[in-house]
Amino acid sequence: MTTPQPPTNRRRRPIWLMLLVFWCLVIFALSAQPDLRVAHNDLADFVVRKLAHVVTYGALALLASMTFRQEGQPLTRLPIGAALFSLLYAASDEWHQTFVTGRHGSPVDVAIDMIGVTLVALLLQLRMRARTISTTSSGELP
Repeated sequence: MTTPQPPTNRRRRPIWLMLLVFWCLVIFALSAQPDLRVAHNDLADFVVRKLAHVVTYGALALLASMTFRQEGQPLTRLPIGAALFSLLYAASDEWHQTFVTGRHGSPVDVAIDMIGVTLVALLLQLRMRARTISTTSSGELP
């Protein structure tokens, strides 16, 4: 009797792609809103909105990584393609906002978006190091 094999990335790729497209649509829809004020206090509103940029684009980078990673490769680093995709989507999103009444695009927001992408890249590196230390200490080769 054969044991079932876990789904390969090739079989999961359409799911990751659908999640990536969905997340891009969520970002697009939020950017199309004329006013996204989240707090009555200006400082609190600023902080929450900028943290939302970091989290939103960190999630985008992770979804892009899962979509673009190569067959059989563990997710241990952020692929260049995923980072580039995230950067281009962030820039296009800011440009999109220039067409929305009450909104404006900002290169500073693109930089803040890239903080989220960078944090995901760092977390993936930490995951890789922890995995390497774990396999090395158990006597296996990394």
